[in-house]
Amino acid sequence: MRTAPHRTPFVTVKFAQSLDGRIATATGDSKWISGSGARRFVHKLRREHDAILLGIGTVLIDDPELTVRLVRGRNPLRIVIDSRLRVPLTARVLANGAARGTLIVTSKSADRARAEKIKTLGADVLRLPRSKGDSGIDLARLLEELCRRGIKSVLVEGGKGIITSLLSARAVDRLVAVIAPKILGQGVEAVGDLEITKLNNAIVFSSFRTIRLGADIIFDGRLSSRGLPIANGA
Repeated sequence: MRTAPHRTPFVTVKFAQSLDGRIATATGDSKWISGSGARRFVHKLRREHDAILLGIGTVLIDDPELTVRLVRGRNPLRIVIDSRLRVPLTARVLANGAARGTLIVTSKSADRARAEKIKTLGADVLRLPRSKGDSGIDLARLLEELCRRGIKSVLVEGGKGIITSLLSARAVDRLVAVIAPKILGQGVEAVGDLEITKLNNAIVFSSFRTIRLGADIIFDGRLSSRGLPIANGA
C-alpha cells in the first residue's frame, strides 16, 4: 500500500471481463464471466482492503453480498453510491444484519424519510454534494471523507461509470482485471470513454504481474500517475 501521506485512501479498481472487454452481455448477464478460482482470488482481494465501493446500478442488477465468504477474514465496509436512494431495503447489503457494515452515500437532496428507513436497518447514510453538472456524487469529496473516517484502502468493484470517472481522473493506484477466455461481442464495456485521443495520453502502468487461475488470467498492475481532479459518481 501507499507509504507517503495522502488525503485519500489507496484505490484499487477491480473488474472481471471477457477477452473482448465486456463485463456483461447486452442483456446485463454477468454471472459468471470468471471461474471459481478467480472469484476466490477476488475475495482475498476484498480481505486486503478496508472498504468495498460500488454504485447503485451494480446493486440493483446483481444484488451482491460483498463479503469474504470464500476465504477466512473480516468483511470490509460496504460502500454504495446511491444519489437517489434507490437501494431496496431487502438488498443483501442491507438485509439480515448486513446493514451494520454498510455505508450508503447519497446526495444532500435525497429523500429524508427514505434515508431514515435505511438508518433504521443499521446502515450509515452519508450525504455529499453532487459533482459539477449534477451528474453524480462528488467522488473527490467522498474519498476525502473516507480518509477522515480512517479508511486507508478502497476496492472499487463497479460500475462502469464510477470506474471510468476514477480512471479519467487518474485517481486509481492499482488495477486488477480478471480476463476470461470468452468473447461476447456486443455488451457492457468495462471502461467508458476516457477522452483519450492520442496513444501518448494512454493510462500506463509502472509495474504489473499476471497470474493464471484456471482458465482465467489475472492482470494486477500499479498505475504510473495519480492526482488529477475527480469527475463524478453515480
